[in-house]
Amino acid sequence: MANPENIRNFCIIAHIDHGKSTLADRLIQKGHLVEDRDFQDQILDNMDIERERGITIKSQAVAIPYTLDGTEYELNLVDTPGHVDFSYEVSRAINSCEGALLLVDATQGVQAQTLSNMYLALEHNLEIIPVINKIDMQAADIPMAKSQIEKDLGLDAEAALLVSARQGTGVDELFRAIIERIPAPAGNAGSPLRALIFDCHYDPYRGVVVHLRLFDGAIKKGMRIRFMSNGSEYEVETAGVFKLALVETGELHAGSVGYIIAGIKTVSDVRVGDTVTDAGNPCGAALPGFREVKPVVFSSIYPVDSNDYEELKTSLEKLKLNDASLIYEKDSSAALGFGFRCGFLGLLHLEVIQERLEREFDQSVIFTAPSVKYRVKLRGSTGHPTEEVFVDNPTEYPDEGRIEGAEEPYIRAAIITPTTFLGNIMTLCMDKRGVQTNMTYLDEKRVEIIYDMPLSEVLFDFYDRLKSISRGYASFDYDITGYKPTELAKMDILLNGKAVDALSQLVFKGNAYERARVVCERLRDEISRQQFKIAIQGAIGSQVIARETVNALRKDVLAKCYGGDISRKRKLLEKQKEGKKRMKMVGDVELPQSAFLAVLKTKDA
Repeated sequence: MANPENIRNFCIIAHIDHGKSTLADRLIQKGHLVEDRDFQDQILDNMDIERERGITIKSQAVAIPYTLDGTEYELNLVDTPGHVDFSYEVSRAINSCEGALLLVDATQGVQAQTLSNMYLALEHNLEIIPVINKIDMQAADIPMAKSQIEKDLGLDAEAALLVSARQGTGVDELFRAIIERIPAPAGNAGSPLRALIFDCHYDPYRGVVVHLRLFDGAIKKGMRIRFMSNGSEYEVETAGVFKLALVETGELHAGSVGYIIAGIKTVSDVRVGDTVTDAGNPCGAALPGFREVKPVVFSSIYPVDSNDYEELKTSLEKLKLNDASLIYEKDSSAALGFGFRCGFLGLLHLEVIQERLEREFDQSVIFTAPSVKYRVKLRGSTGHPTEEVFVDNPTEYPDEGRIEGAEEPYIRAAIITPTTFLGNIMTLCMDKRGVQTNMTYLDEKRVEIIYDMPLSEVLFDFYDRLKSISRGYASFDYDITGYKPTELAKMDILLNGKAVDALSQLVFKGNAYERARVVCERLRDEISRQQFKIAIQGAIGSQVIARETVNALRKDVLAKCYGGDISRKRKLLEKQKEGKKRMKMVGDVELPQSAFLAVLKTKDA
């Protein structure tokens, strides 16, 4: 094992698409961890979705050997996800390090998540090294990037390193800065074991592989360990370090980053942020910052073919082995049959699960409209206090008469935009019920605006509209702040007077009319015409707020009449009308799968 003096633990933090994974690729190539013939771009990103979208979903760690001035160093890079949905994982990864490379794109400058990630790093007292990336691009503006690092981040721009991760320019200087500027890990090898779990993944042959950063003590093969959040104990089967593949060393010491395998069956048994200690000689207190990750977005999943229910169940169980933050329970719908109600960390998490179900497990699935968890206050019966319930599923929404009030989760949204688009973005935020709390001009061309906004408004088309309004230049980051009162209503969709439970949504009363109108229009375009008229209605309680009609197919009963008395024609039309009425009373409307997909899969449905 390396001497703690020669270990450096660092992470790379940046806004989405600022070149984090590309820089990690160059560092790995310089450390000769992989032969050139085996190398591929985004080498730390294992999933196809990560490669295609250019995002990191699952954080990775890798130990890079590097020799400087004759001394061999072990540089532990803890790669972090860039998306706001995974901010808790980012905070745990940051907690495992002593330093951070703060990446700033030379063409785009400082963005919303660059700021929030820097504050996160400062909270954990990390040594921050500013790095200006993409200096080889034609649009690169290095003086602009330096002035933003100075003004927006309050860091020394002269200490910023100039790098082109794509071409490998400046990477040797970066290695020197990591070794010289980032402190060696502090930790007492003689103290009881205290280690932080910053991630884990599932191996089908060996069970859960737990990713650890050791602060004190040592961990060895055969040792009995305890997880402090739930008190469960395991025996360590093996320990080692990450060198792209898992390299077994048999033990880990204070200051190092590595993994252990201890016969843990599912990822749900391991909680990111938990403290691991020696079962026989436990440490005095757990490491700070641990919290349970709670889902914020909810949606139901149904198989397109109801016969595939068992396969979908098996697929979700396998996904759950790899993703502890996925929460699901059984659900059923009169229209779609049996399915599952799932909780996600955010919209990106939902999209990732959907794509993985379709690609890795070959499942054809329908997702219902995403919803957030509302807090509903119910009137107690005489002599009983009011009762609070949490509702995320429209089918569980209580009777209107029992409801005293409702609250919905709010976020603090930070948007950094060029001043040119400021007016349009403010209009968008106000349309989404946002209340502006702050506005700061970062320089003459860019402004940061802070809004208090309901999370439910961001779920639908907010991000897409923000990007199109700002031509992709505005950046967005958010934190959940708590609950605030709202006027909540359950919107039902009726076909010929019958409610379709899978299309019900919980909506803000002020938006209900618009939402109902859009859904009714989409259904009108999707439902094929029948022998009778079909009424599509959006309703809140017994009040209809939107309506569309699918006209009936009509046989031309007057074709055989030419000339003659009008009463003959009238009689034939009346007879047809009676037949249509009878048919409507007994006829059922078949809702095609495409209708569900049209309503539920669109962003602004």
